[in-house]
Amino acid sequence: MDELMELAEKEISATPLTAATLDRLPAGMTRPLYDRQMLSPGIVHIGVGNFHRAHLAWYVHRLMQQGGATDWAIIGAGVRENDRIMREKLLDQDCLTTLIELDPGGRQATEIIGSMIDYLPVEDDNQSLITAMADPRIRIVSLTITEGGYFLDPETGGLDVAHLDIRHDAENLDRPRTAFGAMVAALRIRHANGIAPFSGLCCDNLLGNGEILRQSVVGLARLVDPELASWIDKDGAFPNSMVDCIVPATGSHERELARRIGVDDAVPVTHENFRQWVVEDNFCAGRPDWEQAGAEFSDRVHEYEAQKIRMLNGGHQLLANVGEVMGINTISGAMANPLIHAFFRKVQTEEITPHVPHLPAMSVTSYLDMIARRFANPAIVDTTRRVAFDGSARHVVFILPSIRDGLEAGMDVTGLALVEAIWARMCAGTREDGSHIEPNDPMWDMLKDTAMNARNTPLCWLQMTPIYGDLAANKRFADAFAAWLASLYRNGVEATIRHYVDQTTPA
Repeated sequence: MDELMELAEKEISATPLTAATLDRLPAGMTRPLYDRQMLSPGIVHIGVGNFHRAHLAWYVHRLMQQGGATDWAIIGAGVRENDRIMREKLLDQDCLTTLIELDPGGRQATEIIGSMIDYLPVEDDNQSLITAMADPRIRIVSLTITEGGYFLDPETGGLDVAHLDIRHDAENLDRPRTAFGAMVAALRIRHANGIAPFSGLCCDNLLGNGEILRQSVVGLARLVDPELASWIDKDGAFPNSMVDCIVPATGSHERELARRIGVDDAVPVTHENFRQWVVEDNFCAGRPDWEQAGAEFSDRVHEYEAQKIRMLNGGHQLLANVGEVMGINTISGAMANPLIHAFFRKVQTEEITPHVPHLPAMSVTSYLDMIARRFANPAIVDTTRRVAFDGSARHVVFILPSIRDGLEAGMDVTGLALVEAIWARMCAGTREDGSHIEPNDPMWDMLKDTAMNARNTPLCWLQMTPIYGDLAANKRFADAFAAWLASLYRNGVEATIRHYVDQTTPA
């Protein structure tokens, strides 16, 4: 970091990234070999964040580099206010993206990808998005809208039909607020015009993500027009997929890194030297030959999803929450702490991996070793704050299923109870050094108030039924949680974790 700051003080010559300047970029930087003017759209992607550009957009780009997929270019889209900012920045650079791969040895590989050719206006009524998705050239609509963006009913796991945004879209489909409302509106136009439906491809970290997307789209359509819903359900397709690549948020560090390499990109993307995509081969209107770019098509996607979500995404929450409370800024920094590393290993080995399916390509132990190496990569500046964001959605998906499985099997859940206690301690809003933790969850005010009350009444934290459901009623889990939370406040985080690592039983 010191070296980076020293270099930042010097004048660095960097070429602004646009289609017109590609030939002026530094030698050795991979750039599109294809004529972007000859591309035609086949995919609309909603939620153009860093992960999408390092993952799905890269797979399409790789096919284009091989001379294929010229009719599968991506049109970007968004339904949130913040998407307007990303749109402006990407359009200024002709929708090109700088991808910088960082491996643990400090080596870098840089490529410019051009598989995205446009970014739709972000509008309150989503008319441009609807029109684009109604275009028969669009055969896939993909999404990365975060795990909390699917309007799941916390009690049933189905679509929350009482949510104000879902009710609005059901009653005002000509001007929907949500991505799902826009998808249903576009599918209604396609149905009326005799155009086959597109495939809906979820790229978020949800177990059975394709089925969750199906229930969101079909469930909303059923509120509008049962016949339309039946057509979408029967003729449409929503393949499940498992996506994996660690992609930090972009800040001044990443922009400066791109400039050091020689490219002036307002929103460059750094990522680890690992990428995986396992997909069901279930598309209703064709698909790119992604297997030629390294994707794997499998009928065991659910097992890959379960392994990755429980161990990698769950492991991220183990590290991020304790890192925030202890004032450790990065995931690699948390992994470098011997005590946190031991905590991570023990919870994973004793309470998460026993409930993870075994896949033939790699044992669970080897997969855990690989995750640990990836998390420890010091070249990836992935902040604990970014990973801890939206814990109210992420703990539900990444941590609580392992707790439920452990309780049902009569196995130990003491470590996972400590994980939840550390999250509650983090949501109180201060670190152990007294510094302030800025709001970091859509439900932050409620979480903070509950966390403050939980200091004296621990079980009120577990009584947040939209998150924990009936877990507060399980005495074994609730007692362990309460004891750990009391220990965190009485003895501190390090002493509490050390006690768990050495003895397990809460002090």
